[in-house]
Amino acid sequence: MGAITCKFGGTSLADGECIKKVADIVHSSPDRKYIVPSAPGKRHPNDKKITDLLILWHSIAKEGLDSSEPEKIIRERFRSIVAELKIELDIDSEIDEIANSATLYETPDFMASRGEYLNGKIIAKYLNATFIDPGKYILFDETGNLDPKTYNILGEKLQGSGLFVVPGFYGSMPDGSIKTFPRGGSDITGSIVARATKSVLYENWTDVDGFCMADPKIVPNPKKIEEITYQELRELSYMGATVLHDESIFPVMEFGIPIHIKNTHNPSAPGTLIVKNRVPKGPVCGIAGMGGFSMINIEKTFMNKERGFGLKVLSVLDEYDVRWEHMPTGIDTLSIIIRNNELGSKGPLIVESLKKRCDTQDVYLIRGLAMIATVGLGMNHHIGVAARLFTALANAGVNVRVIDQGSSEMNILVGVEESDLEKSIRAIYEAFVDWE
Repeated sequence: MGAITCKFGGTSLADGECIKKVADIVHSSPDRKYIVPSAPGKRHPNDKKITDLLILWHSIAKEGLDSSEPEKIIRERFRSIVAELKIELDIDSEIDEIANSATLYETPDFMASRGEYLNGKIIAKYLNATFIDPGKYILFDETGNLDPKTYNILGEKLQGSGLFVVPGFYGSMPDGSIKTFPRGGSDITGSIVARATKSVLYENWTDVDGFCMADPKIVPNPKKIEEITYQELRELSYMGATVLHDESIFPVMEFGIPIHIKNTHNPSAPGTLIVKNRVPKGPVCGIAGMGGFSMINIEKTFMNKERGFGLKVLSVLDEYDVRWEHMPTGIDTLSIIIRNNELGSKGPLIVESLKKRCDTQDVYLIRGLAMIATVGLGMNHHIGVAARLFTALANAGVNVRVIDQGSSEMNILVGVEESDLEKSIRAIYEAFVDWE
């Protein structure tokens, strides 16, 4: 078949027994060659995340305070994993080296990365694999973006027989200092390794059976998504579908390397395959939504005839360093959708600036919106998709505040009151779940 890159999430590596399951999965196919581990995840709901403890350790140590408590918890956690696996590894010496470096760095990146580093050392020892430190081979440029030469450098290092373990989540800056990806960034590392090694498949092992057509917390027992394209997944991830870090798609997308979402605790489940192209079986493959949006409405007669009107609006947002998400327009109206965490407390100030810049008093800030994406490649081949969607919302008693559709015609975005979010998702799901 060809080499497979396997990334295992934190819940898949929470303790020694979990790591044994991972080893069984790796050994079950000779094609599984490159292993990308996360830091150990939670063993139970009240457990502490290793990465959070490492960041806390750094923060306390930088203040000159006693950081022995997080250090003790981390040390005991890794000791127990080594003991469960019965491997010869001086984990205390490894942690001693980390302790000596706890106050050397201004940012928490080095400390935050040590969970993956230590777990990688343990798993490499248990699998009798070659350990590769990504701090030496996954490189960022001066601006903090991935340096493209990473793929050649890392690919050359990952040549040869046997298994290779590359810890997730981090690389290094040009000065050699450790830099982490965003939280959940081990998914990105896995994607980078898959591309660098020209793997035929990138398996992302987690604690769910794959993607669902809707959030199981909102829709009981939603239908599983067997196959989805990179672009469809991007649209759903944008609205909160978080099984896979959305940035992990880009390294493999250009080369068409499929991503297979699998469940470590249920390896026989088919999972979800993420591909470059697919033949849609129905118009909609998924529905995702989230609250936390605001809308600024601007009304002005003949704004469509005023040269540079949109530029005036965007220049105000630029001055306040605020990014916008969507901008539905009419002849005399323009609306701007902004995430609340982006808008912060700047809303009233932006409204006043827009009134002056656009020479109109009709500027209003509306809070409490939720956005819902209905996504599917098959939309542009089916007549009546929009009619079915809006009929479902009307029958559920939902007032639609915003309507938007991408030029690709693979998604319809609607804005509703936050209080109607879950009801809306359930109504849309029921309208499309069995329509082929």
